[in-house]
Amino acid sequence: MEITVYRKLTNEEIGQLIVQGCFCEDWNLIEVTSDFLPEQVRFTKFSGFNKLGRFDEEITLFGGVRMKTGLVNAHIHNCTIGDNALISSVKSYIANYSIGPNVIIHNLDQLAVEGETSFGNGIRVKVINESGGREIPIYDHLSAQVAYVLALYRHRMNAVNELERLIAEYVRFITSTVGTVSKGVQMINCGSVRNVNIGPYAMLEGVSKLENGSINSTAADPVVIGQGCILENFIVCSGTRITDSTLVSNCFIGQGCILDKHYSAVESVFFANCQGLHGEACSIFAGPYTVSHHKSSLLIAGLFSFMNAGSGSNQSNHLYKLGPIHQGVIERGAKTTSDSYILWPSRIGAFSLVIGRHYRHSDTTDFPFSYLIEEHDESRLIPGINLQSIGTIRDSQKWPKRDRRKDTNLLDSINFNLLSPYTIQKMINGRSILLELLHASGETAPYYTYKGMIIKNSALLRGIELYEKAIWKFLGNSLISRIQRMRIHVAGDIGEALKRDTPLGGHTRWLDLTGMICPSDVIDQLLDSIENKRVHSLEEVHSSLRLIHRNYYTYEWSWAMDVLTHFYGKEVAEFLPADVIKVTQLWMKAVQEIDLLLYNDAKKEFSLIKQTGFGIDGDNLVRQLDFDEVRGEFETHAEVNSIREHMAKKEALGLEVIAKMEKVMLLSTI
Repeated sequence: MEITVYRKLTNEEIGQLIVQGCFCEDWNLIEVTSDFLPEQVRFTKFSGFNKLGRFDEEITLFGGVRMKTGLVNAHIHNCTIGDNALISSVKSYIANYSIGPNVIIHNLDQLAVEGETSFGNGIRVKVINESGGREIPIYDHLSAQVAYVLALYRHRMNAVNELERLIAEYVRFITSTVGTVSKGVQMINCGSVRNVNIGPYAMLEGVSKLENGSINSTAADPVVIGQGCILENFIVCSGTRITDSTLVSNCFIGQGCILDKHYSAVESVFFANCQGLHGEACSIFAGPYTVSHHKSSLLIAGLFSFMNAGSGSNQSNHLYKLGPIHQGVIERGAKTTSDSYILWPSRIGAFSLVIGRHYRHSDTTDFPFSYLIEEHDESRLIPGINLQSIGTIRDSQKWPKRDRRKDTNLLDSINFNLLSPYTIQKMINGRSILLELLHASGETAPYYTYKGMIIKNSALLRGIELYEKAIWKFLGNSLISRIQRMRIHVAGDIGEALKRDTPLGGHTRWLDLTGMICPSDVIDQLLDSIENKRVHSLEEVHSSLRLIHRNYYTYEWSWAMDVLTHFYGKEVAEFLPADVIKVTQLWMKAVQEIDLLLYNDAKKEFSLIKQTGFGIDGDNLVRQLDFDEVRGEFETHAEVNSIREHMAKKEALGLEVIAKMEKVMLLSTI
């Protein structure tokens, strides 16, 4: 890093500055670079100790307006100004800041630091339960996974306390009496900015107020904060865009987020690629890809991830006289429809759809991919039905494509898998529960009840069938992936190829740490290391979590082996070619049947009833032509083609594995 050398002003330079309308009580307190040129410092007041760089370039602003760099119409107090910065029309003053090169500050009310500040680091955010008890001390490099442990592992308070100690060390390290406006930042037509650090190339235009925060912009992924926004006690990460009079208080906003259109957020954390428009958030933990686009939607006191909130979505609790137990969980991939309501505390299973208003404390965690529907003031559960929804598949495919993060250092670890040990273990539990209900009440019962929810007979039978298909699809995926990676020549090689690489991950519960899917025993090991102070820094914590994320498929196979042994009825280590062929055939059948369900679901989108409103000035032919022009034809639609391609690809893969095993059987007999 090059060290800048400063010198005192010459008498000639002081004289020229005075002639140009500048004022300073003691010119000896100003230092400049060796190539400083005083021509572009005009009508500026200096107080305290200041350092100035070189100003000899011209820049172009929006609309083609050209201006020379330098200081014009400003009051500068205790600041360092980098080369070719432009600071003009500061109504009040700039105090206690290090301003980097090529910064543009134009038409600003105030930019100042007072006393010691940690720039939003260490602020305790009351997530999930608005009454407190799950506070997260936010810091610049907070990830969804660390935040999850801080908020939800209160049963491991020694680990939580140690994490908080490491965070407190970081907060002390970055606490300063001087703020930073880094290289390439633009602050145009902004109001008051106090105790705020601003990272490289951030764009702030028309911001009303910023107080006590960090804008962790990067050159690779700048932050944009726009017109009318007010942020207090905050940290904003790279690639985030906050515009159009959005209000933020006591919040952490992760990488690639969008808060827009008058959104309001208080006491909340948002992680990678979240979007909030029009609505409100209060005390929420918004894991990656949590989305709320509607003016009347309120997300309050809950844990969410990969969630899409319909218009008018709401959650509340008014039943407790000693304060609200405003705490709920909507697991990854779930959606709420328009005007939906859930009474907290509740827990909604992964990739489920909530329709209507539910006034009981629902718990569908063991029934992923389900519908929870209001019917005659009752909550009706349709288990597993979302497994045949083309919309669910489309969601899982669009998430990785919509990752807006461009930073070289990604804070959140994200696993996009639809079928994983996390969801499959729930299907196994759900299938067992459905079978128990079936045996307890009989196969002819018109409906069954579970935790206050009604399950119709047909829905229960279909749920069992769908879960079995999905379980075999996952198990086959894991086995075939393993077989494909290993060299197998004779039957004896199979057992060796299918050995687990680690005991971790098997015979254990799997977790979704809001984006990162992992086995609980691995997380317990990490927490043990944190408690015993074998982990010495936040960097080590983050590195350990990334390593767990990278080893997902290693852990997955350990778990899949145990489940496959149970479902197939034979130890995987004892598999012969015939066993691999049998499992592959079960897998092919499950994949083809699920894909056919998806194909038929997609076909419904092109039915006559879905064409209502098209071709409004013509007959049925005009309606069909108009619909085809807007939505495309069924046979050529991209989603339909992807299903066909998937079916063909998986069939070819299955036949390839079977042929490989048949060859092994033949060689083993020679």
